[in-house]
Amino acid sequence: MSSSKKMDRLICGDVGFGKTEVALRAGFCSVMNGNQVVIMVPTTLLAQQHYETFQERFSDWPVNIELLSRTQTTKKREKIIGTIKSGETDIIIGTHAVLSEKITYPNIGLVIVDEEHRFGVRHKEQLKKIKHSVDYLAMTATPIPRTLNMAIGELKDISMISTPPESRLAVRTYISRWEDALIKEACQREINRGGQILFVHNKIEDIKKIVDRLKAFLPGISMEIAHGKMREKRLEEIMMKYYNNEFSLLVATTIIESGLDIPNANTIIINNADRFGLAQLHQLRGRVGRSERQSYAYLLTPPKQLLSADGIKRLEAIEAIEDLGVGFILATHDLEIRGAGEILGDEQSGQIQKIGFSLYKDLLEEAINTYRNDDKEEQSSFMTDINLGIPNLITEDYMPDVHLRLMFYKRISAAKDWAQITTIKKELKDRFGNLPEFTLNLLQITKLKLIANALGIERIKMSKQYGRLYFHLSTKVETDQLLKLIESNGDKFRLYPDQSLGFKVENSEDKKRLDEIRVMLDYLANDQVLETTH
Repeated sequence: MSSSKKMDRLICGDVGFGKTEVALRAGFCSVMNGNQVVIMVPTTLLAQQHYETFQERFSDWPVNIELLSRTQTTKKREKIIGTIKSGETDIIIGTHAVLSEKITYPNIGLVIVDEEHRFGVRHKEQLKKIKHSVDYLAMTATPIPRTLNMAIGELKDISMISTPPESRLAVRTYISRWEDALIKEACQREINRGGQILFVHNKIEDIKKIVDRLKAFLPGISMEIAHGKMREKRLEEIMMKYYNNEFSLLVATTIIESGLDIPNANTIIINNADRFGLAQLHQLRGRVGRSERQSYAYLLTPPKQLLSADGIKRLEAIEAIEDLGVGFILATHDLEIRGAGEILGDEQSGQIQKIGFSLYKDLLEEAINTYRNDDKEEQSSFMTDINLGIPNLITEDYMPDVHLRLMFYKRISAAKDWAQITTIKKELKDRFGNLPEFTLNLLQITKLKLIANALGIERIKMSKQYGRLYFHLSTKVETDQLLKLIESNGDKFRLYPDQSLGFKVENSEDKKRLDEIRVMLDYLANDQVLETTH
């Protein structure tokens, strides 16, 4: 914020790791510099919690804080909007209400979006448009694919909060089908140690049936319902009772996903967990485990054969990664599963399988570097395609591990010069022994690609009798050089109108053909006398 460049930063940290503390300090800095601060949150409950936190923290400072809530009367809302317009209010906390066209911010300096993954692109961009020169701070445990992708691509700044609070234990996570005995055991264990339980069922239409079913085998446990269609006062009353430990089991929709901080609740059961996204599951799991006790999360799902492939991937990821501070890792999994969406459009996720996550990152990085270096020498916009009909691969016999093979393929294809290829060759020999012929061919063809690419040759085709080089419009091969080559070997070379050079192949052996292409490229590159290889 002290930089001359306006801030656009993503704070990524797990539930309870201190993101609110960052918001408090950023807000204080902005207000002390004479600016207004807008804080947008996804739920009324969370807005109320932030309002109370900010009021308590700034009670000894001349900071005016207001809350915009749907529970307020029209008269009170209009009064608050009036203080915002006049500049009397320093910090405004609310849900989507802060985006109302009725509100104008005369001196806004900082926008904070909490639980960033809960908002759409239009809402977040609308906030930025309130004033162009505004600092922007987004906070989340699990950034949505689009935001994470922009951070990875350096279109946004990113900060990680990875240190957990002292004595915090990771939530143990289990996946199971609905079993009365399992649910009863989980609830009874929590009750016996004086704790409380959260049961998430995200369908208001039949939530009462779920409560009746639970009461049938949990007769001694007091329980209540909470969902978004309840009257605001009734909802607040139930939440306050739960906070004060007046009943043991809360059956709720995802309204409890944000803003609920109850240290005594250390078991959560999520029904139909396959219907939730990774971010939602991680947020819901974060509702428990806020004390020094061991906490538990049970994800109830239909039989595995009824789940979608993406659903299975999400559940496996959330079960496998249960350490503290894993929100960023889960978000990366989500990015791989769902795709990155549109950088300049509205889609916050999208299919990426066609090109793969790694290649997508490489393409994005290349585009950003091109944009940054547009005043520098233009780099080659293509990679030479070579088809010689010669086997070139890392064989399974030589390297059995498929992941290692993929890693080496990527390193070989990403090599920028001969030195890198030589380094890879030495490493392969050290780790796996002498290279087989097919792998040597792969390295040799990669070297040929580097030479051809530098010369501006788009494509090389070659059979056992005939070959052809296709030149790019920006080729560095001089016309005089080509004519000289053709004149001295008229029976072998022929120049075509489509910017290509045809030639007869003198030897059908794979190694000899590779040598022949190499000599030809060296000649075109270095103006050397053409040498035949026999």
